[in-house]
Amino acid sequence: MSAESSPGFTPTGTIASSADRRRVVFATVIGTTVEWYDFFIYATAVGLVFGQLFFKDLGANSALVGFATVGVSFLFRPLGAFLAGHFGDKFGRKAVLMWTLILMGAATALIGVLPDANAIGIAAPILLVLLRILQGISAGGEWGGAVLMAVEHAPKAKRGIFGAAPQIGVPLGLLIASGVMAIMALVAPGDQFLSWGWRIPFLLSVVLIVVGYYVRRRVEESPVFTELAERKEAASMPIVQLFRKHLLLVVIAALVFAGNNAVGYMTTGGYIQGYATNPEGALKLERGPVLWAVAGSAVTWLLSTLVAGWISDRIGRRTTYIVGWVLQLVGVFTLFPLVNTGQVGLLFAALAILTIGLGFTDGPQAALYTELVPASIRFSGVSVSYAIGAIAGGAFAPTIATAIVQATGSTQAVTWYLAGMTVIGLIATLLLRDRSGIPLGPDHEAEQSVSPIYGLSRA
Repeated sequence: MSAESSPGFTPTGTIASSADRRRVVFATVIGTTVEWYDFFIYATAVGLVFGQLFFKDLGANSALVGFATVGVSFLFRPLGAFLAGHFGDKFGRKAVLMWTLILMGAATALIGVLPDANAIGIAAPILLVLLRILQGISAGGEWGGAVLMAVEHAPKAKRGIFGAAPQIGVPLGLLIASGVMAIMALVAPGDQFLSWGWRIPFLLSVVLIVVGYYVRRRVEESPVFTELAERKEAASMPIVQLFRKHLLLVVIAALVFAGNNAVGYMTTGGYIQGYATNPEGALKLERGPVLWAVAGSAVTWLLSTLVAGWISDRIGRRTTYIVGWVLQLVGVFTLFPLVNTGQVGLLFAALAILTIGLGFTDGPQAALYTELVPASIRFSGVSVSYAIGAIAGGAFAPTIATAIVQATGSTQAVTWYLAGMTVIGLIATLLLRDRSGIPLGPDHEAEQSVSPIYGLSRA
């Protein structure tokens, strides 16, 4: 048994206690949950209230513009990824994670006290978009650091399940965001929700950030980065090295994520919530039940993500992904036929089916990405691939879906759009070799630098 595969050892061969690993897993789950709660609470509010409060002067286009502001933040994710990747590869994963948490929390809390267009006119949507941009920068830097902290602390045989820990921050964030919004819809119904009820979930972010900050401070730095720092082998310009040597890998890895992200943003981007509750739409469902249905589907997403991470440690990341793409395609083709029945129970069933596939294309992602990129530029590679995939996939998925329905009067074309993105993710996955279990430490940089893309030289 190698040191790396032994239960008590990190990928660099140093001893790690079970308590240390539990602390890392807990910290990554808490931190990413807080980050994604903040990020998704905005998207949920766009589908429910922002069109009326900040973009109402745009009339029929208010919903379209509102969802576009969800996408705008994605355009700034690469900036966050570049900054976090550069500083994370040079100065460590932990410090970057602390700052991304603070930036996200501050932007979210400020949205909660932002006057609407009735109070300050055009300044309201401008300030809203600026704060959303700050959320995008934070999200661009958060994910890479969180997954590396989890996977680089993990024993080789458990990278998938350890990597699933930060991944469940997405459905947990969605669950809490939808649940808190649903509670506020009960506490402050009707006009009260539009007046002040929607603000409480944003202000709650302050409490969550304090908790997340405290938990993350108690976590040790990644053992891989610690060894790089001790050897003084941190890359001087990691972004430059990444694009010079691994550009095609970045593009393919980004497309893997894009296939998942475009479909996932039907709920995390607020589209289904807005579509189902639109008072001028076809369904006109009540706000509360729809939010509870979305919250329930977040549970199925969470469970399938954990299962997929666990399975990927047994059958490999690539095979798990292929299963996930097939399941996701099934979910895509059942989504709107069930949602369009106008029955909340069937809406939940549609989202539950969809999120099983999403979980299987989410669970292995952290381990897959970590195993693709050499240690010295890993933070940059993971973060930039993720950020580009987010733009290609989820950035404007709700906007595109809204525009398609407005242009065609039907959701059928939206289904084909989502199916197309799923197929793109599948093709990108098939282009990659499975690198499950590859050594992650700096001693194996040469092996890590060999291209994992089929058709390219392995020497």
